[in-house]
Amino acid sequence: MVDYNPKEWFRYIFYFQKADTVRKLTPLILGIGVYSAIVAYLLMIVWKVGTNTDLKNISLMHSLLGFVISMLLVFRTNTAYDRWWEGRKQWGSLVNSSRNLALKINALLENSHDDERQFFQKMIPNYAFALKNHLRNKYRPEEFEDASIFPRNRLKMSDHIPNQIASAIFAKVIELQKNGVLLPEHTILLNHEIESLTNICGACERIKNTPIPLSYSSFIKKFIFIYCLTLPIGYVFSLHMLVVPFVMFVFYILASLEVIAEEIEDPFGDDSNDLPIERICAGIKTSTHALLS
Repeated sequence: MVDYNPKEWFRYIFYFQKADTVRKLTPLILGIGVYSAIVAYLLMIVWKVGTNTDLKNISLMHSLLGFVISMLLVFRTNTAYDRWWEGRKQWGSLVNSSRNLALKINALLENSHDDERQFFQKMIPNYAFALKNHLRNKYRPEEFEDASIFPRNRLKMSDHIPNQIASAIFAKVIELQKNGVLLPEHTILLNHEIESLTNICGACERIKNTPIPLSYSSFIKKFIFIYCLTLPIGYVFSLHMLVVPFVMFVFYILASLEVIAEEIEDPFGDDSNDLPIERICAGIKTSTHALLS
């Protein structure tokens, strides 16, 4: 995620980042510009249509459809941002659950249980890193810390790694209860935080694995494409050759909204506008180590 100051207007007007929509849409923008130039040349010079009233009425059609397409794009961007924000809330909940779990473990375990403290000190951050990589369809064992009771080589790459770590954490709590280190009511006290790990994982998987329906996304793209293809015909008589940059600019605005929505609706990747989950994982690791040291 890119850190920036939203109050700096002038700087970001002329700032183009790596994932900027201009760079992604450059081939299409140039293509629509060439198309507009050809249409304008044919209508004004080759066919000499002039000020044909029927063709000029196409601009009225664009005025009517402009409201429709604006409503579609507003709904599209709002839906994508809701997914982005829901993902951020789930990772915020993971931070809170990890801290609360570490805080309670620290209070419940005696200072003499160093091995158990070390286990939770390492496995709680391991869950955050495992969830991050799981949502990105990656496996990076070098990010996991080895707990002497549960070394990272016990993880099965083919299985659900976050579930394996959550299961190991829960199994350790039950083991401590059976050994008399924790009382049964202590297990109940810890149950909410342990359950929240898998709840958060399930919520993030729901966001990642349920994209916007194909028919809806396809319809918006078709609408934008047809809308921009007919723009030169409707405005060439009033703008003349200036219709070329006009159509390119309109296409850039409409297509950019769709591209931005596509990028942020899956907020768990490593794009510049995705969630800063590497930073969140590092924060979980730092706070857990501080609470259980």
